[in-house]
Amino acid sequence: MYVVLYSIVIKPNQEDQFINAWKGLTKLIYKYEGSLGSRLHKKDTLNFLAYAQWPDKNTFDNAGGNLPEEANHYRNTMKATCEKFEVLEKLEVVKDLLKAQQSE
Repeated sequence: MYVVLYSIVIKPNQEDQFINAWKGLTKLIYKYEGSLGSRLHKKDTLNFLAYAQWPDKNTFDNAGGNLPEEANHYRNTMKATCEKFEVLEKLEVVKDLLKAQQSE
């Protein structure tokens, strides 16, 4: 498994719009690009951390070309609501002991 960690700073009063766009885009990436999903964590009012899981580095590296047009709406909303969106790390998972569970 391969994991990508993100640091996100949103603009004031944009939390709901950002979260909805993040959720919509994540679902499309999961459906069309083979990701294993993502988790979003709130650090404080404007700062979030997220990580996306992928089956392997190759799947991550080759993702992006299969998304429907709808993905552009979510990307544009995320760009409009964020001050900063950066990749912190890209990591291979050595051992996974998280319980399998889907939640929104």
